[in-house]
Amino acid sequence: MLRNRHDTYGWLYGRFNDFGGAFSYDPEDPDNASIEVEIETASIDSNHAERNKHLRGDDFLDVERYPQATFKSTAVELDEDGTGTVTGDFSLHGVTKPVTLEVEQIGAGPDPWGGFRRGFQGSTRFALKDFGIDYDLGPASQVVEIILSIEGVRQDG
Repeated sequence: MLRNRHDTYGWLYGRFNDFGGAFSYDPEDPDNASIEVEIETASIDSNHAERNKHLRGDDFLDVERYPQATFKSTAVELDEDGTGTVTGDFSLHGVTKPVTLEVEQIGAGPDPWGGFRRGFQGSTRFALKDFGIDYDLGPASQVVEIILSIEGVRQDG
């Protein structure tokens, strides 16, 4: 999900509908965790067709030139409860920069299908101009917050 001030009057929420990735996590060694995420930028959905068209265009995501955004962790610092930070390389709009997500484990346990699931949520904020997006929406709209929610099923072996 992404959140941005909309013309300084309120919050604009959106989401990417097409994404994938993987993570590894060992509760006995949480700092050795890793995560990789791929996001199809054309899947941006702000619940408004004309706004989506603008966000996909040259002023913002330029999805024709930059069809994917990615995140790959480089450092993880989590406590025994799965709370802490994950730093990694975030690529958006042809620019790659390090970002740090504040992370918390949402839950872990058996699921109804006989598996074991674990979920995390992390968020970070960054200036759009840091990733080459400089369309002027006013000073309150220059920073976005990205919220990443992931859930996985333990793979034995």
